[in-house]
Amino acid sequence: MSAHQVDTVTHASADPDAAQPFKELGLKDDEYARIKEILGRRPTDAELAMYSIMWSEHCSYKSSKVHLGYFGETTTDEMRANMLAGIGENAGVVDIGDGWAVTFKVESHNHPSYVEPYQGAATGVGGIVRDIMAMGARPIAVMDQLRFGAADAPDTRRVVDGVVRGVGGYGNSLGLPNIGGETVFDESYAGNPLVNALAAGVMRVEDMHLAFASGAGNKIILFGARTGLDGIGGVSVLASATFDDDGGGRKKLPAVQVGDPFTEKVLIECCLDLYKAGLVVGIQDLGGAGLSCATSELAAAGDGGMHINLERVPMRATGMTPAEVLSSESQERMCAVVTPENVEKFMEVCKKWDVLATDIGEVTDGEHLTISWHGETVVDVPPRTVAHDGPVYHRPVERPATQDSLIANTTAGLKRPETSEELEATLMKMIASPALCSRKWITEQYDRYVRGNTVLAENADGGVIRIDEKTGRGIALSTDASGRYTALDPYTGAQLALAEAFRNVAVTGATPKAVSNCLNFGSPEDPGVMWQFQQAVRGLADGCATLGIPVTGGNVSFYNQTGSTAILPTPVVAVLGVIDDVHRRIPTGLGLEPGETLILLGDTHDELDGSIWSQVEHGHLGGVPPKVDLAREQLLADILLSSSRDGLVTAAHDLSEGGLAQAVVEAALAGETGCRILLPEGADPFVALFSESSGRVLVAVPRTEETRFTGMCTARGLPWTRIGVVDEGSDSVEIQGHFSVTMATLREAFEGTLPALFG
Repeated sequence: MSAHQVDTVTHASADPDAAQPFKELGLKDDEYARIKEILGRRPTDAELAMYSIMWSEHCSYKSSKVHLGYFGETTTDEMRANMLAGIGENAGVVDIGDGWAVTFKVESHNHPSYVEPYQGAATGVGGIVRDIMAMGARPIAVMDQLRFGAADAPDTRRVVDGVVRGVGGYGNSLGLPNIGGETVFDESYAGNPLVNALAAGVMRVEDMHLAFASGAGNKIILFGARTGLDGIGGVSVLASATFDDDGGGRKKLPAVQVGDPFTEKVLIECCLDLYKAGLVVGIQDLGGAGLSCATSELAAAGDGGMHINLERVPMRATGMTPAEVLSSESQERMCAVVTPENVEKFMEVCKKWDVLATDIGEVTDGEHLTISWHGETVVDVPPRTVAHDGPVYHRPVERPATQDSLIANTTAGLKRPETSEELEATLMKMIASPALCSRKWITEQYDRYVRGNTVLAENADGGVIRIDEKTGRGIALSTDASGRYTALDPYTGAQLALAEAFRNVAVTGATPKAVSNCLNFGSPEDPGVMWQFQQAVRGLADGCATLGIPVTGGNVSFYNQTGSTAILPTPVVAVLGVIDDVHRRIPTGLGLEPGETLILLGDTHDELDGSIWSQVEHGHLGGVPPKVDLAREQLLADILLSSSRDGLVTAAHDLSEGGLAQAVVEAALAGETGCRILLPEGADPFVALFSESSGRVLVAVPRTEETRFTGMCTARGLPWTRIGVVDEGSDSVEIQGHFSVTMATLREAFEGTLPALFG
């Protein structure tokens, strides 16, 4: 075969011993041998490209499948009752009542965002939005979970600037509000930032679409942007391997996709028109793995085979090979299955939106996915073997020998502030630290209120979006993670992330209904990492079972490490909640009513191990995380729901990183009003202010409702403590008996850090 000839199935059969670069494509010897066994011959170049991509860690979940099955084992029929689509679909879908359904999902775009921060983050947003589109929904909001190296590290500015501009640039251009998220700085993420993007969409229940190709003779239509050379090897080269110590990821630039949000914006409207007209049988977005994924997954989920004429794919580069066309991860593309009688109408809708659409093949009554190139067959495979039957690894799982010493290294011996002056200095240092300071510099680059349905976003624990103008029905979303706690105890750390996201939804007045996740870990070839992963999955699944809410889907991102140094294990948990009337949402800021009483719900214990105080003050990580009490979290949520409906609470803020001190400062600054705090009698003021015990919420209660509210808490068995009052017109936060700081001083410390570092 000459260098210019295409490697066809005929060639592959006639030349069985031709050398192939399977190792360079990430396949191991036994995996390559298995492909040959499946096909009964060596694969063609195009087939090899497809298998290498679809069998990569990122696409096949080959190291995580054996553990992810635990989600299914722990999900009851009762938990599934309102779940319309779950794990295995493009995104989870939940019935939220009144005929409405919401779809939401979180995905990672970590490695590309280190190589090329702007495009890496932008295409991460674009990809997760297309997952939402593929379910039949209109995308309505995005969120982001970001992890960077130490804020003052040399390379952090480059990555932060590019990622934040990428998230904002793509989301803003799509006209989607960014309603919340989290940004964390820690040296473990220096060479491997985490960029996890969430998108949510809404539709009528009957409008849900799934990815499958059925009905012999139905046409396969590729529509959206042209196919180019960008993104080739994205999931196999970038997302399924570690970066070298020398920053080798910078050399992998061609594997990063390039996004065009304006093309995607038009594609959204085009898809919605196609759905409304009933012109789509099945649909799949093209993201990671491009056409290799879309064709094999559609065919595998259908009831027949599929044939694709690959040369018909509109290309924006000349001389592309079949393998390159199948591997390209060019953005803003969708693949639909359409009945022959609807093809003309389908094309008319696409023409109306000026969206390029091409008939590239059809569903067949066979069992194979076949792909031809100018009349010659370059792919002939059983589609399930590509899409679903990749290798499954039972990786060694071993609790690291260092775990005991990590747990034994508690904060007990660390110096704590004792005097009032030391307490004040600790507060000021912590609120100005990159760990706890205002993220306003970041969030101001995002449009939070576009489309006019955002109810809570700025200064809120959870974002709230209105779904139905007539009834006021809406949803709340929150995403949380703690790499520090998960490093100390992966099972508990995952449950703490779940508990915080659950609580952040509850404090808005919404009822938590479902979970999505994005599990970010180091190399699965490290038994210690696999132990962390296994424990985190079990912690999250058991936690969801206790709370009675299902995991509807998610993402696993392995190989997040530089050389042999892994990131902190970071399971990101997203919780979706439903609120029947957004007018009763609970804000964060104090001062809606004159002289509100401040009440702390829950118990405070001496739990400082893994805390932000130990990080900021001592650069310490060790000990045992705070205890999790999911029954308490459920009780808190029930009481906040009742309080919201009865108008008993005017503000609520969960206590998490930084403890009570941080919550008071944030709530006071959000409401632009001062307050007086009286710590409980006999309490250690340091523990009372900075402990990170879970299951706690600070609420503001109108004086007229205080007796009614506290009576309800007492009757339901929820501990409460009256800890202060809102001072109408006051310009300071006072910790009585200890110190007082003006609002102006607090705001300057809280809001000045990130602009000084990155602005």
